[in-house]
Amino acid sequence: MLVLDSGGVSFLARHNQDAVAAIRALVRDGEWPPLVPSVVLVESNTGRQRHDAGINRLLTTCDVREDLPASVARRAGELRHVAQRGSAVDAIVGASAEPGGVVLSGDVTGLEALASDCDAVRIARI
Repeated sequence: MLVLDSGGVSFLARHNQDAVAAIRALVRDGEWPPLVPSVVLVESNTGRQRHDAGINRLLTTCDVREDLPASVARRAGELRHVAQRGSAVDAIVGASAEPGGVVLSGDVTGLEALASDCDAVRIARI
């Protein structure tokens, strides 16, 4: 399973050659549609229509998870406690990718610390 954090959403929402090529590769490899926990929108959206239009267009092709199951929230809290770093959003992204998923991110520092305690989750830099 592929999970996007805000950096992954922002990158893939750009309408440029790199983003289009990345999406095509993900589709070809059977990794599309990605999961996007709705809390990621807190970091992705700005309220500026011009900026958010590309993000909103991308999200129509993604599996946006609007609920946060208590089990995922508890696991995210555990990951943050053990790692002693990372945002709540990053912890939810990591917990959502368990087991065995891949998180596509632009900023891997906090996520890598969290993922070290995740169940077989890989972090891939955009």
